[in-house]
Amino acid sequence: MKVVQKPYAKAFIDFAKDKKDVYCVTADLTSSCEVDTFRDQHPERFISLGMTEQNMVSFCSGLAMEGFWPFIHTFAVFLYRRVLDQIICSAAYPNRKVRLMGFLPGITTPGGITHQAIEDIAVLRCIPNMTILETGDATEVETVLDIADSIDGPVYVRVLRGEVLRLFDSPFQFNRLRLLSEGEDILLLTSGIMTEEALKVTGALKNAGVSICHLHVSTLKPFAEKEFLDCLSKVKHGVITLENHVITGGLGSIVSEIMAENGVSKKLTRLGLKDTFAHGASLYYLLAEYQMDAENLLKTVEKMMNIQTGIKKDNFLNTRDETGIELEKTEDL
Repeated sequence: MKVVQKPYAKAFIDFAKDKKDVYCVTADLTSSCEVDTFRDQHPERFISLGMTEQNMVSFCSGLAMEGFWPFIHTFAVFLYRRVLDQIICSAAYPNRKVRLMGFLPGITTPGGITHQAIEDIAVLRCIPNMTILETGDATEVETVLDIADSIDGPVYVRVLRGEVLRLFDSPFQFNRLRLLSEGEDILLLTSGIMTEEALKVTGALKNAGVSICHLHVSTLKPFAEKEFLDCLSKVKHGVITLENHVITGGLGSIVSEIMAENGVSKKLTRLGLKDTFAHGASLYYLLAEYQMDAENLLKTVEKMMNIQTGIKKDNFLNTRDETGIELEKTEDL
């Protein structure tokens, strides 16, 4: 599968170049959020406010109040931990069109607790008027800007950066679940980078006679409840969610709430960080360490169905070449 270099950089330029009211705002992380080329081409619409995230959100809410279209770019972890009061009072309560573009979501960074946004969805989805989107491949990164721009109110986007795999050939669709495979045994919901991880094993499961209905989730708030329930009604054994987030408050919690409110009694297993912080390490090490990788997904399917598939790691799909990745490139902040 093709890896695309810095899809967001070109996408933002293409989106904003002819929109004179779009302002690109950063907090001293310009190149790290891939907007340095936009800065160079359109300096009159680029503002770097330094490491003052609270002020940045309030400032951009003021811009939005005056009819401008501010897009804030910084690491995801700095967009909700430091500025929650400003998000609520300045952006969400008055329903301002502020776009919070959060890079390095979850454990996609080896920076440890200070840089890993592992509870952002849980924190932000309880805020009224807030919309939450998550990109899962290069195509969604390239097409999420038009979706975010179309929403009347504040939007938080989990953005992938750097080398991003292209999984999909159709653009981001708002409040829709992307059907990746149909099946009747288990319903699997994945979001963000976890969809790529799940795809490593879903093909092998199909070859082993396990029928998986696989849904990719890119709109977390609101949530396509009817689509989910329609798919859920067709499976026999239960539901598995896999997310780059703590299992409390994110995708797994969303699914469990819908199931409970609709009286669905099928089994649910939530895969993600389980009430723990992640330490600093490479992505693939962390996925294995916290039982969020394809191998653990396979074990979860086997346990839910009470079977042994005989699938080995050698049967997994190699979605991308993982050899020769320089740690310095991954750690570049």
